[in-house]
Amino acid sequence: METTDHATEDDPLKRGEDGLETETAPSTTELKKKGCKEVPGFSKLTHWRTAVFFFSLFICLTIVFAFSFIIPCPVRPQYLVSWNRTYPEAASYDFIAIEAANSDKVMDVLFILRMSRVSQNNSCADAGFPSPCMFVVAVDGTDGETLWERPLHPEFHWAQCGLEKDSGRTWDCLLSHSDQFTAVDKHSGKISWQQPQPPGLHSTVPVLSVPDLNADEVGDVALVASDNTQTQLVFLSGKTGVQIGSTVALDSTEIPKHLLHRTKEGSHYVVLVKDTGLYGLALWRIAAQAKAGMELGLKRDKHWEQTASSISGLVPIYESDSVREVFRTDEAEDPSNLLVVTGKEVALVNGKNLKLLWTFNTSSVISEPSFGHFNKDGLLDVVVEEDIGNNTKRIIILDGKSGNVLWEVNFLTSPNSPKPASIHTINSVSIFVFWGIMDTETNSSVSTLPLSSDQRSYMMYPLYSKVLLESTNAMDHIIRFKATLLEHGRHAAYFLLTGPGTVEDEGTVVLSKRKLKQDIPDSKVLRIGTGGSPETNEDIKEAFTRVRFSDS
Repeated sequence: METTDHATEDDPLKRGEDGLETETAPSTTELKKKGCKEVPGFSKLTHWRTAVFFFSLFICLTIVFAFSFIIPCPVRPQYLVSWNRTYPEAASYDFIAIEAANSDKVMDVLFILRMSRVSQNNSCADAGFPSPCMFVVAVDGTDGETLWERPLHPEFHWAQCGLEKDSGRTWDCLLSHSDQFTAVDKHSGKISWQQPQPPGLHSTVPVLSVPDLNADEVGDVALVASDNTQTQLVFLSGKTGVQIGSTVALDSTEIPKHLLHRTKEGSHYVVLVKDTGLYGLALWRIAAQAKAGMELGLKRDKHWEQTASSISGLVPIYESDSVREVFRTDEAEDPSNLLVVTGKEVALVNGKNLKLLWTFNTSSVISEPSFGHFNKDGLLDVVVEEDIGNNTKRIIILDGKSGNVLWEVNFLTSPNSPKPASIHTINSVSIFVFWGIMDTETNSSVSTLPLSSDQRSYMMYPLYSKVLLESTNAMDHIIRFKATLLEHGRHAAYFLLTGPGTVEDEGTVVLSKRKLKQDIPDSKVLRIGTGGSPETNEDIKEAFTRVRFSDS
């Protein structure tokens, strides 16, 4: 017999060097002959892979089917670029609120009319009120259609919407009219509650939104009022409107403007204007006087209280004998800085530690300052309108960090000219809107005021600060002007409320909306200052058209 020292296909066993028989693995040829199905576990693995593949395919098709047919794709609201709402034989008030009154994610408009009948089935007589009465009207921001109308007893005193969110309140707007307060739901126009005003007190805006004081899990409100001898503060329940505690007399004789300031420690202070300066009074002190124990749930700020008077509790913020107004620079910032306007200067106070940041000397501020971003340092800059005589005003943009002048221009003043406005862009600067007439077009020595219909609007973009876009749309008496974003990060527009010069005069009231960019093609490019922009007029307009807006 032939012998060999290695295993072959016919000899699966071999005897090793140690004399033991060992088993050898099958060769490639043998596997081919037997086929893959005789390899242990391979068939089962293939079945699992097939099952996983078809299961994944089923899941993917299910998701596609759901998003295509079952779950509707979000539909963007189709808005009109511009619209007008006309109300004949009416008058209106200096009030416009931009609020989300429906669920289309576009901001809407709330305003107030004085007329006898606002629509076919809604009149003063139908509501049992004397004619003319007042109507609160909500208009859709997309197309100008009426969302709701609410008649109220005349006469109108003031209104405030957009009070602090997440307060648990079921209403958003508070109105003072006749001899009562009325809380209105901005979504439906329904009245949440009505309460008579405290006798002898005449409250003013703004309404102060305060924390829950009566432990009903609903934020409350505070009203500063006067009886012509002293200024007082009244707390009202945000849930029912019933007065909480007693009326508290504040250590001040007159308060033309006031606001509620929240410190870094979460403590609330009512900022008061006195004849000796600007002062803060802790809300917990006022609450303790209104009702014993009501102050227990309110926080205290140790830093502010270090400088408080041991007698009155007043915290000095800014000393001056001519303080006129005080404003928060940024409603969203906490704490916000405080801008103080006096008869001689504009000053910015740090809202955290009450240190003076800067002052700017000015002869006379003729309108409420506004805020925007001229440079890219992330700090809000201040827009001031200053009367420089000879029917001329100077518009100045002050650096929010240093108070230095960043930009300025002169306009002729005109009657009832709206204050400046701004809308933020994705380029970290703002588009600014001003009103007036460029004094280069008229002899500046002429002392005659231009007519209200002659005033024009101007847009300025800080990246092209040497030019202005002038819009010459003639219009009637402007009651209110408001520029804003109607959608999150887009849809920049402005609203104009025009009508009779006084509330007692009846005429035609018009509420109009225009997209901010709508006026660009027909606007006139004006070169200002020295060393003007080298771009052509068409390049400038194209740059304005390409601007994208942001609400951050």
